[in-house]
Amino acid sequence: MSKRKYVRIRSLESGMKIDQAVLDKRGRTLIARGALLDDYMIEALMNRGVTGVYTVEGEADEPEVQEEEKIPEKTLEKIEKLKVEDRAKVQLTESVKQRVAQGVSYLYTNTESEDFILATNAITGDLMKAITENDSIAFDIHALKVSDEYTFKHSVDVATMAMIIAKQYGLSEKEIYEIGIAGLLHDIGKTQIPSEILNKAGRLTEEEFGIMKKHALFGYTILKEKSEISNPVLMGVLQHHEKLNGQGYPMGVPEEKIFTYAKIISMADIYDALVTERSYKKAFSPRDAVEMIMAMTDELDIEVMRSFLNSVILYPVGTTVKLSNGEKAKVVENNPKWILRPKVVGLKTGRVYDLAEDLACASIVIE
Repeated sequence: MSKRKYVRIRSLESGMKIDQAVLDKRGRTLIARGALLDDYMIEALMNRGVTGVYTVEGEADEPEVQEEEKIPEKTLEKIEKLKVEDRAKVQLTESVKQRVAQGVSYLYTNTESEDFILATNAITGDLMKAITENDSIAFDIHALKVSDEYTFKHSVDVATMAMIIAKQYGLSEKEIYEIGIAGLLHDIGKTQIPSEILNKAGRLTEEEFGIMKKHALFGYTILKEKSEISNPVLMGVLQHHEKLNGQGYPMGVPEEKIFTYAKIISMADIYDALVTERSYKKAFSPRDAVEMIMAMTDELDIEVMRSFLNSVILYPVGTTVKLSNGEKAKVVENNPKWILRPKVVGLKTGRVYDLAEDLACASIVIE
């Protein structure tokens, strides 16, 4: 059984298998994911200021036996009969993922480049095309991964989710496009944060967190010098950590002074941060992350939250889940109004559990 863990640079040893790709400033692969580290590679990582990397131990997990082999024929027929395809989800082809990953890497290492705006527009255009090609109105967080490097993955995740949320919110195509730009660049100010703080393999001290909190203002400062960046985009970057109760940062402004772009990016930013594993925390399940967000009504805009809930697909149709009564089940239909409670079919019993509508299922939840 394989085990992934974060290892500080000085604890790396020759022969360890790296579980992330290491890219140069142009987005080219220096060390491929899955490579066995040697002393030369470890020294190169240290020279680049890398403080730690993810490694994997043990043999690859054996593929699970397909559930379909154990499902009675009548149950399979019932699953097929009841299956309702999910709302159109945004999908990125492998070639687009590669272009986007390289582009974001370039942006975050070349903030002063003359091609900065050109690269930003190219990436946003790719994302916009992916959304409009199949009229996407939803997203599956597991399908968005473009990179193993957290900053790049997070920027693309936030941009893509924010664009879908903005579409559900009813914004125009121009505004959705600008939301994409703001989402891509919302953390650009982290390029000004000392690497020992940015890459610290543990929780930040109060003083370190105070420095980290300046990244939104740093990002605004970087981008305001670029005349092509609109004011709503600037405010989206500056205010993406502001809260409706005035307890956010960097300015602590009240609800009426927070721009819509910032409210949308904040929603996507929080969700992606919750479901992503970091060196100092485990990832929350998408279900737990959604429940946590639903409890943040004093911090997040309720209409934006509603658009988010209408956008996220937690259990794609065809997913096998485990119910609190112990039975495994196959998801056959999602209900946008009750994203935590889809319709499923028990694999052994063939029972249909309409978790959203059937009162007999009120006490049953997906574990």
